[in-house]
Amino acid sequence: MGKESGYLDMELLRFTTAGSVDDGKSTLIGRLLYDSKAIFDDQMDAIEKASERAGNEDVNLALLTDGLKAEREQGITIDVAYRYFATPKRKFIIADTPGHIQYTRNMVTGASTANMALILVDARHGVLEQTLRHAYIASLLQIPHIIVCVNKMDLVDYSEEYFEKIKNDLEDVSSKLSVKDVRYVPISALKGDNVVDRSNNMDWYQGPTLMYLLENIHIGSDINTEDFRFPVQYVVRPQSKDFPDYRGYAGRIASGKVSVGDKVTVLPSGFSSVIKSIDLYKDTYKRAVAPQSVTITLEDDIDISRGDMLVGDVKTPKVGQDIDVMICWFNEKNLVPRGKYVIRHTSTEARCLVKEVNFKMNINTLEKEPVDKEIKMNDVARISIRTTKPLFYDSYNRNRTTGSLILIDEATNETVATGMIV
Repeated sequence: MGKESGYLDMELLRFTTAGSVDDGKSTLIGRLLYDSKAIFDDQMDAIEKASERAGNEDVNLALLTDGLKAEREQGITIDVAYRYFATPKRKFIIADTPGHIQYTRNMVTGASTANMALILVDARHGVLEQTLRHAYIASLLQIPHIIVCVNKMDLVDYSEEYFEKIKNDLEDVSSKLSVKDVRYVPISALKGDNVVDRSNNMDWYQGPTLMYLLENIHIGSDINTEDFRFPVQYVVRPQSKDFPDYRGYAGRIASGKVSVGDKVTVLPSGFSSVIKSIDLYKDTYKRAVAPQSVTITLEDDIDISRGDMLVGDVKTPKVGQDIDVMICWFNEKNLVPRGKYVIRHTSTEARCLVKEVNFKMNINTLEKEPVDKEIKMNDVARISIRTTKPLFYDSYNRNRTTGSLILIDEATNETVATGMIV
């Protein structure tokens, strides 16, 4: 079946917002939705009435994303709010994440699948500790593109000096981080300057608007298209009259591409076979690429189950039980040295032991602290773990899917940490 053109084939950009409290993240997203005509009339009426009730001079566009009652009452974002909109060029999924330090884990959740992070900085306050924390987490999560939005320029008389100071401060920091693409845009989310439309108040800024960057930044090379990785999530055996002998392996392609006739290896068994078909519901494809979800059938009858992985012949993943991981700790209970946790990695689950805490990161100085081994909520640290069974993994900077994992408390079943394999 050939690829159909049209709306469904438009490129999808996932982006997340980050910044300190009251930097205007929710207002910026409201402005993007409003100026790109992505709001229904009844939504607009509702937030106009809510703004009036609250006694706001302008329409409070932040109400478009702050859906929880407590968020509206306090005027803050607590949980990750996902919003979807589209322009003629691209589709977008936005994760509006909280600025408060106690919700750092929500920021990590929203950023984990993003192509881009918008980091907001209040032009009056400059670079704060939370700005550094979010820049570091964006770097840790290997988000390919970062746009620093210097917001509230209307409150500093659209001063170029304020903008340049923040840009210089952050350029010093970003040189220490592994971020490939950082852009800076001076904006006013409240007034709409340089968000969708160019600002008449900042003729000193000759760069693109935020919307232009969102629509045009190149994201085609963000996914690893070289290394084929297919974690098996489910074995499809309909055993129906039409498909009496069908045996397919369903899952999402984590990276790379695959075609009918390609040779693949099954891990952990090490057996090889050839791709017989690539199916999606009633359609059959000649080839598929990450991040498509498909069902694959093989020429040979090999024992494969959930948690196994199909990989290409070139650059196979590492296989091992001793793994070094950078973690962001989510839980109120501290990490337990030599503690045992459940680990989830792609479609497999195992148990693991924390062998050692190697160091903790000081988010403010971006330096390692090898002496302080106490890992508390929102801390970032490097640990060594041993798993009860071998994992098939890549380093996180090579593959964000096979290089990531989560740790779960066995007693409470809570997710306590997210991890990036070093």
